[in-house]
Amino acid sequence: MMQMLAAGGLPVLTDGVRVADEDNPRGYFEWERIRTLPRDPQLIGEAEGRVVKTISSLLRFLPPNRSYNVIFMRRPLGEVVASQAAMIARRKTSGPALDREAMVKALQTHLQEVAAWLATQPNLRVLWIEHAELLHDPALYAAEIIRFLGLPLNVEAMAAQMDRSLHRQMGRSQKP
Repeated sequence: MMQMLAAGGLPVLTDGVRVADEDNPRGYFEWERIRTLPRDPQLIGEAEGRVVKTISSLLRFLPPNRSYNVIFMRRPLGEVVASQAAMIARRKTSGPALDREAMVKALQTHLQEVAAWLATQPNLRVLWIEHAELLHDPALYAAEIIRFLGLPLNVEAMAAQMDRSLHRQMGRSQKP
């Protein structure tokens, strides 16, 4: 999504700390400082007019005195857990002390809570995009993003960013 937005013509706030690697060969497009949002909510002012990638658990720390457009990517949780497990295995690190089924349940609960919270926030507009549908028809969703943002972005350049070969955990069941 970040690559699509950048290709479309939006300025993206990224610091390049996490460089492209085997897990994400086209890069991460992250701004590490966003992780400090709970301690320093006003730092979001540095992102004014730019796109910032963040995780769903940080959204509730966005200062309510600003308006935000949120593009929320939804992906089957079985794929998310499988992807994280593959990354942890490749890096020879450790992950959460939960089995796969418990992790999927915890993520389901979290996402339900985030969706309920987002629905009550008048300063956050949300466009929900299903990952699999985006992969299937990137031009359709690029056009939807342009309508949502109300900006004259390059739909063709956005759609051209889709690389289905990077969807390596496709079809992973949500069950262990």
